[in-house]
Amino acid sequence: MCVPGTEVGADASTAVTTPARDPAVEALLPEARATMRRVARTFATAARLLPRDVREDTELLYLVLRTLDDLVDLEQAGSADAEERLAAVEAWAAGYASEPATGRPLPAATQETRILDDLARRHRSLPRDAVADFTAGMRQDLAGPRIETEADLDAYAYRVAGTVGRLMAALLGGEGPGADAAARALGVAMQRTNVIRDVDEDLARGRIYLPAEALAAHGVAPGTLATADRRALLRDEIARADAAYDAGMAGIPLLLHGRRSVRAAAVMYREILRQVERDGLGARRPWRSVVPRGRKAVLIAGVLLGRAGRGGP
Repeated sequence: MCVPGTEVGADASTAVTTPARDPAVEALLPEARATMRRVARTFATAARLLPRDVREDTELLYLVLRTLDDLVDLEQAGSADAEERLAAVEAWAAGYASEPATGRPLPAATQETRILDDLARRHRSLPRDAVADFTAGMRQDLAGPRIETEADLDAYAYRVAGTVGRLMAALLGGEGPGADAAARALGVAMQRTNVIRDVDEDLARGRIYLPAEALAAHGVAPGTLATADRRALLRDEIARADAAYDAGMAGIPLLLHGRRSVRAAAVMYREILRQVERDGLGARRPWRSVVPRGRKAVLIAGVLLGRAGRGGP
């Protein structure tokens, strides 16, 4: 049975018909919405600009990805339940009906695979390989990724965030290689922003995500990153992130739905880079730059009025 899924929100110009959502998955919407609002406030704010049906699918997708992230958290990693649920998603992403090597039945359906099944039924272009790459990124993060080069950082950022961009593009009607590449770039830009913002938090966890080659180029030894002058280093990393935002945001017009929502999320997240600059490029530490709510409101207003851009003071 199909029901009208007419997208009449922010950017929709064409009515589409989408299969009805599985009632069991529909019942998970309150949990999904609460999770996004609690953990990802910037994205929850931007999601309000989406048509309702697309917004709800976005919330469900976020619930899956957030759960996977939590499953490989250091406190849960290695538990039988975590491994079984992660394996079920990996099998779903690979499209296996049984384990290729042994022929044994795959793990039982989980909440995550039920949601993914429903999203894939409703959005035929949902890329399973992006889910596989995301789970690989979760496992890489658990092991403590070695980021030697800028290419290493781009690869890691793709797995943990560029994949999310690709999945979102499928929900928003982005078709073709141009939309897929732009969505990937935007996700990479956001993860690079996280790396720049969270230097001190990551150091406290024994992690360094800035490339070793970048540290060396600026005369910063990994063991001195906590106290070294980071200004030139962060300035260069910010330039790389800004270039990725430019590439990602150039693809927003390729989306059928949610163009204002994606632009709002991108502009608000990109503003973290401007806040890092205003905060002195690591002059205060330990420090985590946060964009004030008032500034976010100004940025959203700019998106609604068609004035969104690079952002600034």
